[in-house]
Amino acid sequence: MDHSIPPDSASALSSEVSRRALLAGASGIGAASLLGVNLASAEAASAAASGTVRWANWGYYIDFDEKTNKYPTLEAFTKKTGIKVTYQEAIDDNDTFTAKVAPQLRLKKDIGYDLVTPTEWMAARWIASGYTKKFSAAGVPNKKNVIDLLAHRPLDPKREQSLPWAGIIAGVAWNKKKVPAGFKTMDQVFDKKYKGKRQILVLSEMRDTIGLIMMWQGVDIAGNFTEAQFMNAVNKFEQLVKDGYIGQIKGQSYAQDLQAGNVSHVIGWSGDIAQLNLQVGSDQFGFAVPESGGTFSSDNLMIPSTAKNQAGAEALINYYYDPAVAARLSAYINYVCPVKGAQQEMAKFDAKQAKNELIFPTDATFKKLHVFRGLSASEQLKFSTAFQKVAGNG
Repeated sequence: MDHSIPPDSASALSSEVSRRALLAGASGIGAASLLGVNLASAEAASAAASGTVRWANWGYYIDFDEKTNKYPTLEAFTKKTGIKVTYQEAIDDNDTFTAKVAPQLRLKKDIGYDLVTPTEWMAARWIASGYTKKFSAAGVPNKKNVIDLLAHRPLDPKREQSLPWAGIIAGVAWNKKKVPAGFKTMDQVFDKKYKGKRQILVLSEMRDTIGLIMMWQGVDIAGNFTEAQFMNAVNKFEQLVKDGYIGQIKGQSYAQDLQAGNVSHVIGWSGDIAQLNLQVGSDQFGFAVPESGGTFSSDNLMIPSTAKNQAGAEALINYYYDPAVAARLSAYINYVCPVKGAQQEMAKFDAKQAKNELIFPTDATFKKLHVFRGLSASEQLKFSTAFQKVAGNG
């Protein structure tokens, strides 16, 4: 199988929003986002003086100790290097987060972060727009450990200004208390018994939600699909909303609704579901890649062009590309690990997790995963506009 990933052409900010705050409710994110912008200059000065690295990441995306309310691998990094890290779960959606920081990036003003983690299609836009810094010559020697699958991506062929934080699998997740049998197909996901009940929640990430619908309709999302095929999927999406199958379209905060029992199942990300099960201390939530296929992408570590602590950010990236560190991280977050040697390191302390195909996919798993092909600028505008209109944002 050809595992090459087609390119794409082209959230709220928070002031210390924790993973548990996301689970408790999204209300704190909006207010904090406003503070994050206003305090950016003061925080930048403080970060530069103290050697602190300010990192914007997604929720459910780093190891966390419930007893200490700290992040073990970050604590170890600070102990090892003396560099402090202000870690913020500030990204809920690629478009929303970028829209908030792009005006400052264009003006070459500090955005409040030295490290960001957008998904590949958005990362490509950041690079094309000149919003990122290239790594220094000796800054990230461990980048040699990136897995072959993600080593030479079109957005950054030599990996000079980006490295994958984790690979993302989008599929179907469900609350086992509401759907004990789970799902194997998209026909089951949108069975007529769910019509009008608004018990299904889908992602605001267009490529994942529409991608799964297109594959359900027999379209190869990695191939040269047509505008008509895309719009056919959008029309199906719109009908599912009108018929009351889909209750909400959300960013990563969808996990709150699944945990709270507000919905029975979702189009969501594999690692989030593993995190929810850790939160509740049981195997309450299930996840599967539909028989018609799931989507695959990656979130990428990048240093914004306005970063105040490039050296510290590079040291942090390099640290997470140590196979032993990557193993500890991946055993917790359950996303696809992008670091060579991590599987062998994980086997030393957790042999079962080292065989988890959601962390280290086999060829058989990869055959079910597909990446949404790259879009031209005109396609991106037209497709996104159509999607957002149905999602209620157009």
